[in-house]
Amino acid sequence: MDGFWQVLIFFLLLVILGYFTGSYREKKHYKSIQKRERQTRRLPMTTISSASALPATVETRLFVVALVISVDSFKRMTVALRNSIGEGHLIVQETLLDRGRREALLRLKEQAMEWGATQMLNVQFETSTIGGSHGGQKIGTVEIIVYGTGVK
Repeated sequence: MDGFWQVLIFFLLLVILGYFTGSYREKKHYKSIQKRERQTRRLPMTTISSASALPATVETRLFVVALVISVDSFKRMTVALRNSIGEGHLIVQETLLDRGRREALLRLKEQAMEWGATQMLNVQFETSTIGGSHGGQKIGTVEIIVYGTGVK
C-alpha cells in the first residue's frame, strides 16, 4: 500500500505542476498578445461587400496565416473530466480558441504591416480540429486559418 500512496502523491504533484506551468504560460501569452494588439492597432481592418467601392490602391496582396494550437495536458484532463460528468460550458476550450484567433490575427496584421499595407480588407477566419481521437477522447488541437487582402 505504501507504493500506491507514493504513486498517487507523484501523480498529484505532476498535475499541480502542470496546472501552474500551463496557467503561467497562458498568462504570459495573453500579455504578449495584448502588447502586440496595441502595436498593430493602427492598421484598419474592414469587411466590404461585392457592391462596395474599393479604396484607392497602389497594390494589393493576399495574406494567409495558419496556426495550430493545442491545449496543455492539465486542460486536456479537465476537459476529459468535464465530459465524463456531463455536457456544459468548457472555459478551457474557449480560452484556447480565443488565444488562437487573436494570435493568428496578429500574425496576419504583422505580416501586412511589414509589407507596408495601409489597411486590410475582407478578413476571414476558418477553424477546424486536427487529428482524431485517442482512447475515445477528442484531441484538443485546433487549426485556425485567417486570411485577408492587404492594400497599399
